[in-house]
Amino acid sequence: MGRIIAIANQKGGVGKTTTSINLSACLAEKGKKVLVIDTDPQGNTTSGFGIDKNELDNTIYELILGECSIKDCIIHNVIDRVSVLPSNVNLAAAEIELIGVERKEYILKNEVDYIKEDYDFIIIDCPPSLNMLTINSMTTADSVLVPIQCEYYALEGLSQLIHTVNLVKERLNPELEMEGVVFTMYDSRTNLSTQVVENVKQHLSQKIYSTLIPRNIRLAEAPSHGVPINLYDAKSAGAEAYLQLADEIIQNI
Repeated sequence: MGRIIAIANQKGGVGKTTTSINLSACLAEKGKKVLVIDTDPQGNTTSGFGIDKNELDNTIYELILGECSIKDCIIHNVIDRVSVLPSNVNLAAAEIELIGVERKEYILKNEVDYIKEDYDFIIIDCPPSLNMLTINSMTTADSVLVPIQCEYYALEGLSQLIHTVNLVKERLNPELEMEGVVFTMYDSRTNLSTQVVENVKQHLSQKIYSTLIPRNIRLAEAPSHGVPINLYDAKSAGAEAYLQLADEIIQNI
C-alpha cells in the first residue's frame, strides 16, 4: 500500500514544489514506484516534469468536478517509475465550484483510494495556502512533510499549519501524522542558516530530518529544463541532498 505524503506550508517560496519534484524522482531512483499529485493551481510541479500544463484535457480540476476518473488524469511514467496527476490554472476555480458540495473534503481521498495500492509513495504538492485543496490533500494523506526555508521568519505561520494538521486529524482524518520538517535553502556559509536550524529545533517537538537541502544553482535551473535534479545534474549538491532525504523517508517508515 502506498504511503501518502502531503508537502505543505502556507508560506510561498519555501521549496514545496522543488521538494515534491526532486524527492519523488529520488524515491524512484531508489526503486520505488511514485505518483505525484499537483494540487497547486500554478501547476509548477506539473511543468517541472516537462509536461505542458496548458495542453491537458484532464487534470485534477476535472477530477474534483467529477468530469473524469483518476485513471483518466494520471500521466504515466513521465520519468522512470514516476507518474503525475497534473494541475493547471483552471484549478483556481475549484474552491468556488465546490461551494455547497457535500463531503467536499473527501473528494481527492475517494479517488486516490482507487489507485493507492499501485504505488509505493504518493507525494502531494499543496498550494501555498490553507484552503480546501490543502484540506483535501491532508484528508488524503498519511502524513504531512513541512519544508522550512532557512530564513529569519521560518517559524512564522508554522504554528497555524500545525494547528490545521491537528484539526484535520481530529475531525477528518484520524490517521494523519506530522511526517516532519525538512530545512531548505540552507547556506552553510552564513550564521543565519545555522541559527534558524537551531532555533526551530528548540521550539519544535516534531521530527526534524537531518538532511539539509542546500541553496544550489543547479536545483534552481532544473525546472526550466523540465527534469528533476537527479537527471539534470546527478553530481550536484542538490541531487545528493534529495537522495539522502529519500533514504531518510524510506527508513522512517
